Amino acid sequence: MIALIGAKVFTMNGDPMEDATILVKEGKVLAVGCHIGVPDGFRCIDVADKIITPGIIDAHTHLGVYGEGMAWAGEDVNEKSDPVTPGMHTLDAINPADIGINEAYRGGITTVMIAPGSANPVGGQCVIAKTKPKPTADEMVICKQAGLKVAFGENPRRCHGIDQKRAPVTRMATANLIRETFYKAKQYSKKQGKEDWQFDLGMEAVARVLRREMPLRAHAHRADDIITAIRIAKEFDLDIIIEHATESYLVAEVLAKENVPVILGPTLTTRAKLELKDKSMAAPAALYQNGVSFAMMSDHPVIPSCFLPVYAGLATRFGLPEEIGLQMITAEAAKILGYAERLGRIAPGYDADLVVWSGHPFHLSSRPELVMVDGALESVTTEA
Repeated sequence: MIALIGAKVFTMNGDPMEDATILVKEGKVLAVGCHIGVPDGFRCIDVADKIITPGIIDAHTHLGVYGEGMAWAGEDVNEKSDPVTPGMHTLDAINPADIGINEAYRGGITTVMIAPGSANPVGGQCVIAKTKPKPTADEMVICKQAGLKVAFGENPRRCHGIDQKRAPVTRMATANLIRETFYKAKQYSKKQGKEDWQFDLGMEAVARVLRREMPLRAHAHRADDIITAIRIAKEFDLDIIIEHATESYLVAEVLAKENVPVILGPTLTTRAKLELKDKSMAAPAALYQNGVSFAMMSDHPVIPSCFLPVYAGLATRFGLPEEIGLQMITAEAAKILGYAERLGRIAPGYDADLVVWSGHPFHLSSRPELVMVDGALESVTTEA
């Protein structure tokens, strides 16, 4: 049982609280407020002049499945042997010893979504995990079916059409393979229980998306690819999240009208391929101004997950309000991931995932000093 006393607390439930106290018990927030007493038995920690936020949430990464410093030996992110691999599961490839995971944790990133890569039109299943290092990935994962990854645009065409001389060669073929997969899953589900039905691990995953038990997570940069993804989701009545969404600001009105959430980024990159040529640092502000629900991502290891608050902070330079920027990596990220009642806020009953900062997390000089995941507190230091 821990009491954090005296900090400025960004609860993500209204204005920050000055000189506040947070009580933590059995891995959950017991209470938070400016005038609450500390019961007997609590370990009191003075954090006066510090800032506390909810644990930061990185809503799209490849942590653990694209290991840092391991070259090809750590690249378990894309199963390129077939363009359609819905049965693949990131849980089976996560290396909990990946240095990127520990670095993210020490940087105040307490929850991450881990996805397969974007080589395949249908790539496999995603997970949501806490970053506090554990001996096994199973101990870190809090959601084993966090979505089915599909990919539009350049990557599937390059990885299969150019590299392996097979479909998809065009965007038409990519959309066709995704559609075909869902039609097959519909037929598979209709046959279940009949004599000619045969169990198929991949079709089981797609069927969960058809039943809206998990969302379709669509890699799409260009505006036309975003619209194609939404078109297919509407055809099959699917929950969909657009990820990367580089040109989402060009179709923000459509995204808002269709109530399609976006996980935007990575923003701090160059225009390294053609579909990034219209990348804009003002995209977060444009999505906010148009009423689009969105979070921000690192796409680790493309850019390091541990600096996600810096990327969100840069968006404020281009018109995004500071309080909205913080929501995009806490409460709004939790909402899009389906954990709005558990993560992303500091409130009674929420997971005690907290970060004590030396200053505002958007300031370049600020650093995490204490990181708490599920009530377990650890002092962290910033090392070169």
